[in-house]
Amino acid sequence: MAALRPGSKALRPPLGRSFSGGVGRLARGRGSERRDAACSPVSRFCPPRQSCHDWIGPPDKYSNLRPVHFHIPENESPLEQRLRELRQETQEWNQQFWANQNLAFNKEKEEFIHSRLQAKGLGLRTASGQRTTLDAEEMADFYKEFLSRNFQKHMCYNRDWYKRNFAITFFMGKVALERVWSKLSRKQKKTSS
Repeated sequence: MAALRPGSKALRPPLGRSFSGGVGRLARGRGSERRDAACSPVSRFCPPRQSCHDWIGPPDKYSNLRPVHFHIPENESPLEQRLRELRQETQEWNQQFWANQNLAFNKEKEEFIHSRLQAKGLGLRTASGQRTTLDAEEMADFYKEFLSRNFQKHMCYNRDWYKRNFAITFFMGKVALERVWSKLSRKQKKTSS
């Protein structure tokens, strides 16, 4: 696993900020409990305690998506917390959808292969012990049927995915404005002092 490190102090676009770590440190007294909270049920990997970046884990064996361990900064504002929680919820929702979809796909694919082989009078294994397979044209029938049966589910998923991404982008913009506003406020206080 590798940490996503924020770039230089130059301004980054709000979308890039969602994939780079926050700017902050873990609270010293709460480091272990935050580290435990950051561990995902999908992956056993936990980022180091002193990490102050988001971490991307290895692909999940069911969903094939890479889980993100989100960094929780010590001085996280309520708006930043809301954004992080929305991102975490979206990631969990996405992981769950694709895990279920991939399990259903693999189950239906095995059933399809088994039924086609039985119709041909063949077994699952050849005489030499190798697994019997179907050719690409026969598998294309399965893929077409599977996509047709799941068309509505995929449409709903895509609609919800876009809604969630727009909400995340909106909150990222609000967080960016909040950060700029707080920096300007601090500069004004320093110059007026």
